[in-house]
Amino acid sequence: MATLGLLFGAATASAQEAGTQLMHSGANVRDTASLQRGAKLFMNYCSGCHSLHFMRYSRIARDLALTQQEVMDNLDFTGGKFHDPIVSAMPAAGATQWFGKPPPDLSLMVDEKGADYVYTYLNSFYLDPNSPVGWNNTVLKNAAMPNVLWELQGIQTAKMSEAKPGQPAEVEGLTLTRPGRMTPTQFHAATRDITAFLEYVSEPAALERHSMAPWVLLYLAAFTFLAWLLKHEYWKDVH
Repeated sequence: MATLGLLFGAATASAQEAGTQLMHSGANVRDTASLQRGAKLFMNYCSGCHSLHFMRYSRIARDLALTQQEVMDNLDFTGGKFHDPIVSAMPAAGATQWFGKPPPDLSLMVDEKGADYVYTYLNSFYLDPNSPVGWNNTVLKNAAMPNVLWELQGIQTAKMSEAKPGQPAEVEGLTLTRPGRMTPTQFHAATRDITAFLEYVSEPAALERHSMAPWVLLYLAAFTFLAWLLKHEYWKDVH
């Protein structure tokens, strides 16, 4: 598969500030199958440009119930070793020439922007012949990246508002004018899986925290009960 990365670009304004209505991602980091699918999609379509410096292949294997062989055969396309961090093979000089700046590391993208932002971004590309890369995005206007998932999604075109004096035309809606290899429902599921994987990458410890939560609650309940018994013993003579 093509491994052109997702170049989010540096933007100071959030989607909310730009007036974009974010979609609910529905990403679930406790769904191991979803994380596995998201990892495969990310490595195939995004890792050619983007690194995950804070994540190692070995950690993915451990957390996502994969063997070393499965990870190295299906998720490693840069020749990295099992205990190496995930680093893009794209040379920085080439990235600067092609995109204007190196693509950002996505290890903390969901932590910074939120899962809904990433999910909406992945679903909001449209064909734009006026853009240097041929694509644009309603969440991050003039993003310096192509829609690397277009073969899966298809091609969306924008319905533009009427331009007013001193005000450029704005995107009013997107229409799928050329179907992709996936149905819209399947594509939304795929971008949800990618978002879930990036959410996991942003905080891998969340998986352990979720698994420990029932035991912590059980401990607190037992401690509360013992504290109540102790209080009752101390105060029984007072009453």
